[in-house]
Amino acid sequence: MEDNVTYLVDGEKFNLKASELEKNLLSEQEINDKYRKGEMRIVTEQGRIDLHSIISTLNSETDGKKKYTLNPEYQRRKRWDNRRKSLLIESFIINVPIPPIFLYEVEYAIYEVMDGQQRLTTIRDFYEDKFSLEGLEYWRELNGKKYSELPKNVKAGIDRRYLSSIVLLEETAKSEQEAEFLKKIVFGRLNSGGEKLTSQEMRNALLSGKFNKLCIELAQNDSFRKLWHYPLESEIEELLFKSEDEIKETTYSVSTIESYRKMQDVELVLRFFAYRHLEHWGGQLDLFLDQYLKNANEFPDSTLINLKNIFLDTIELIFKILGQNAFLLPGKKYKSPTKTMYDGLMQAFSQNTQHKQVFLDKKYAICDKFYGLGEILDQESSHESKLFDGRYNHKNNVQARIDYFRAFLEAFISKDQKN
Repeated sequence: MEDNVTYLVDGEKFNLKASELEKNLLSEQEINDKYRKGEMRIVTEQGRIDLHSIISTLNSETDGKKKYTLNPEYQRRKRWDNRRKSLLIESFIINVPIPPIFLYEVEYAIYEVMDGQQRLTTIRDFYEDKFSLEGLEYWRELNGKKYSELPKNVKAGIDRRYLSSIVLLEETAKSEQEAEFLKKIVFGRLNSGGEKLTSQEMRNALLSGKFNKLCIELAQNDSFRKLWHYPLESEIEELLFKSEDEIKETTYSVSTIESYRKMQDVELVLRFFAYRHLEHWGGQLDLFLDQYLKNANEFPDSTLINLKNIFLDTIELIFKILGQNAFLLPGKKYKSPTKTMYDGLMQAFSQNTQHKQVFLDKKYAICDKFYGLGEILDQESSHESKLFDGRYNHKNNVQARIDYFRAFLEAFISKDQKN
């Protein structure tokens, strides 16, 4: 079998050199000089936004530009359900102190919301009657009511509340590159406590770039989403605002929606590309994916186009040959897609797309053999059962699964060549 390097495209290089630390330690005088110069020092000011003016504030413009951007690329996806939104409103009712929101002034009087998107959108949606209160702990009498349905004194009390804001001023950064760097540092520090970000959310915040954007784009592909049993992009917005009970009434699971919120779909795309360089995985998977993403953000545009085509060709071919359940472990016990199937199948098919027509011609024979694995996998003592055990996910295990499916496909290619 040919080595994986054969399938790399021009410009697809994995540079393992991490950022070097400063070789020379600074003297005390040099440290003081560095501090006085204001290197890595953030300039801020404080403000407040009255709750009753949130809608007009978020819709306001300056010279034809929206003053507030709620979803800069380093922000996480929406993750609050109606109960959590309701508890925020209850906090305002009983006047519990709310942490400030953080804004970045990208240009004079134009802001990105660095931290506080969920709070701002919750307040806006409540004033627009987009959800009813539920799960309140101290004001249960108000459960089921929208803003317009609240008693007048309660409404007046909410209207008097405000959100504090801390603004990182435009003069904080001396260049656009420094601004991006500082924003991501602050975002990472702000989110080091509270609701912990996933590894992929942190990558999206701190390692954003053109390859990261490509992963987000490819995660929206319909065939990819069907294979992973994710809602299509046209369905997801509505599902994100449903409660757990409402989600259970749909064809999707709560865990699937939560997986989307945490950007695990984007990480799956990243895994595919990183595993093309599996020989460089030497330690923790998260660090391996981080390092690959740093490298890939520097790939030439022509390389990104080629990689995009490889992913799309592979995912479409698997969908056409094996159908929507390709990433489920074959067998009666298995109900959800797994990475153990995804990683091996994606690598094996991607390395054999030149044989696409052979696979299409032998689709039914391939399906019969593939889904026939179910009986073998259901036998806990079988080699295949151990091979695809999700508890074993280190480099050698992943490589063994890739080799298994490469040999699986090779059998059909060899038969075709003999004929």
